[in-house]
Amino acid sequence: MTRLENFISRMTAQRDILDQVCPEVAKMEGPVLELGLGNGRTYHHLRERLPGRRIVVFDRELSAHASSIPDAEDFVLGEIRETAKRFIGIDAALVHADIGTGYDDRDAVTSIWLPDLIARLLRVGGFAVSGTPLEHPLLQRLQPPPSVPADRYFVCRRV
Repeated sequence: MTRLENFISRMTAQRDILDQVCPEVAKMEGPVLELGLGNGRTYHHLRERLPGRRIVVFDRELSAHASSIPDAEDFVLGEIRETAKRFIGIDAALVHADIGTGYDDRDAVTSIWLPDLIARLLRVGGFAVSGTPLEHPLLQRLQPPPSVPADRYFVCRRV
């Protein structure tokens, strides 16, 4: 698979899973957390799917498209691993993390700390959506939509 095909597959899986969980998230209390803003495409998608919902975004730099920049009070600048810890216990309804690098060694390090952080950010019943596997006793892996190939993108619920 080319890098372009891989990107398209990842983005399609991300969209399909978010579209699957957003109707459930809309019924829940709690903010949405976006770990990694990047260009802001997913943030823009979440704003459309969850209008009026507070979305707190974390990233080490602000490089999003002008149409996808969160309000200053909802943008947390710094290393996600550290800055998101200040939000533990916020009882998020959804945490989305697309912070993989495509380098197996770097992503292996992320997969060590990310699942526990996400579990501690979510409310019971809240959803985690990630490009990185989330192995944690408090995160129950769910089936993605049929359009998403196995292990392409991950969706879990906090138990």
